Amino acid sequence: MRLLILFLFVSFGAWAQQAIQVTDMLKIKTVGKPTFSPDGRSYLFTMTSVVDDPDVKGDFVYQTHLYVGEMETKKSRQLTFGKYSISGATWSPDGKSILFTRDLGNKSQVYRLSLSGGEPLALTNSPVAVQNPSISKHDGRLYYQSGISLKDFYSDTLVNPHRLVPSWNLEKPNVANAAFVSKANPNPNGTLEEVRAYLAQNEKDKKAKVINRLQFQEEMTTSGEIQLSAIYSMPLHEGAKPVMLNNPLHRWLDWEQINESEFLVILPADSLTHPDKVLESQMVRYDSKTKTYKSVLIKPGYRFSNISLSTSGEKLAYFESKATGVSNPVLKILTLATGQIQEVKMDRVITQVKFAAPDAWLYLTVQDHGAVTLMAYSIPRGEFETLTSTSDGVLGFDQEGEELIYAKTSIDNPSELYRMFDKKEAVLTDFNTNWLKDKLITKADKHTFVNKIGQTIDYWVMKPAGYVAGKKYPLVVEIHGGPTAMWGTGEASMWHEFQYYTSKGWGVVYCNPRGSGGYGTPFMASNVKDWGAGPMSDVMQATDLAIKEGWADTTRLAVTGGSYAGYLVAWIVGHTNRFKVAASQRGVYELSTFFGEGNAWRLVPNYFGGYPWEKATRAILDRESPMTYVSQIKTPLIIFHGENDLRTGVIQSEMLYKSLKQMGRTVEYVRHPGASHEITRAGNNRQRIDQMLRTWEFFARYLNQ
Repeated sequence: MRLLILFLFVSFGAWAQQAIQVTDMLKIKTVGKPTFSPDGRSYLFTMTSVVDDPDVKGDFVYQTHLYVGEMETKKSRQLTFGKYSISGATWSPDGKSILFTRDLGNKSQVYRLSLSGGEPLALTNSPVAVQNPSISKHDGRLYYQSGISLKDFYSDTLVNPHRLVPSWNLEKPNVANAAFVSKANPNPNGTLEEVRAYLAQNEKDKKAKVINRLQFQEEMTTSGEIQLSAIYSMPLHEGAKPVMLNNPLHRWLDWEQINESEFLVILPADSLTHPDKVLESQMVRYDSKTKTYKSVLIKPGYRFSNISLSTSGEKLAYFESKATGVSNPVLKILTLATGQIQEVKMDRVITQVKFAAPDAWLYLTVQDHGAVTLMAYSIPRGEFETLTSTSDGVLGFDQEGEELIYAKTSIDNPSELYRMFDKKEAVLTDFNTNWLKDKLITKADKHTFVNKIGQTIDYWVMKPAGYVAGKKYPLVVEIHGGPTAMWGTGEASMWHEFQYYTSKGWGVVYCNPRGSGGYGTPFMASNVKDWGAGPMSDVMQATDLAIKEGWADTTRLAVTGGSYAGYLVAWIVGHTNRFKVAASQRGVYELSTFFGEGNAWRLVPNYFGGYPWEKATRAILDRESPMTYVSQIKTPLIIFHGENDLRTGVIQSEMLYKSLKQMGRTVEYVRHPGASHEITRAGNNRQRIDQMLRTWEFFARYLNQ
């Protein structure tokens, strides 16, 4: 009788669990990077949720709000509310208030919120959006960043009273830079100067786009304008006016304040060449009193980024990257007084770095084998210690003394905030825990194999929700983009999609084929001049190994992926008929055209060694383009693309669709109006749901037969 009761209890418990639904996407809450207060007693973080759009019925919008927690109680409370999101949150040096930016519909401004109560107080009133606020520990002033277009910089006498023009050539044929600064009145029937003023007014009024630059493609539109970055500082008393710290024409790429008057700055290595054509950078020391620069570090063929000053101000962490080609950035530590440089021996993508007092340790998060792991690095010994799970993903952290606090994703939960003390982990929030407690979550089993060129490949298999031994199920092969992305249980973006497909009774298999990040530079560069055949071989081997487990129905296989993975899906179905159905999302299908159409066009020279007009390179591009094999595609295919996607370019999908349609193949084409390349990750939420449902519905036509 006891066994029967136990059986009924277990059966009822399994029955009571609910499958993941497509609309559960809207329930996922995402914790942002936390930061300790200056005294280490409190912590600050953001939480992003999806809510009903107050202005458009049936639509959904993202909202990001601010929370503060106490280390003693381990409890947090929400500080900001309403439909306007906040960003760039940071503590004041005294820990009594918090600074952040918020856009109330008239450009984002800096606000200060006192923890003693009251409404946020606007500190800036800039005519353009501002970002990245901070209060300096050196001089107590507010610093923030603001963008300005080069054309506006010319004409704004307050920002540019001396009518400065760039030293670098603007590349407008046979026109000197000084010609852009004109006081002539617009007149279509006037002098040459007046006609130029008239044409300039047309550009300002969006009647024409004149393009003379190389990098004219943004994410969703094209623009011939050059954006500059101005750094401002201002005291925090009433009526204070901001003062521009830098000449925007010098193009500060990153900076850190050393003392009241000196700053470490990353600048382009060449000040006389158009910014679109300068890939290298240099590190300099800037004296704000004398307005002079002094070189600190320059290395031909390299660029520097992500500078981070130690607590003492004596050491500087930074990344050094090759300006071209395929490689991981290298983390280095510079001792400012001596110029000595120490290399951190970690050939991985490092996502965050923080010095620990007294400059003997670095804490860093590392993408590795499908996880993002928090590590401690001893600077004197050059040794690492792994602190968090090698299967989860730490998405942002802070450290104070022996305390660590971090946002983390796992196969059980897409996002919560955690604390670690004495190497013991404890969860601090339950944003997703509550709604997930009655959901049936499918685990991912990790496996490895050795591919044909001797590399160890990680792959993960997820059985269908409610799996029953002896039954056959459809199998969906998921491929990641990049191509240097990395998937695994420590990657958050695919959490819902994988769970949704398993809830529909389908298995899922995914892997990190050659060319993926998380395995070092040689592995990441092993698909150079081999985007198709080599990675396909790895994907198919992972598929075959999943099938060998015995539960997958080999007559009901599907394959899907986006961006580079959209490319690889098209390549695969052009080289095998094993899949019953396929979905290719926002992909690249003809590499020579991609060079002209996509803003990620530098992938062409970096991966294929040259340009389409070069005979040898053109032969490689043709060989590696899925369009070359389009006549061999027989698999039913659904193609997705955002209409405003300029990263891969919507013409890519038009070419693939028209070709297949003309040949009478089974194909469906879905365009999402207004959508960018980020549609499935951070796009319009109804469009995210739409694409997932359309993929499921198209697959179901074939997999559920």
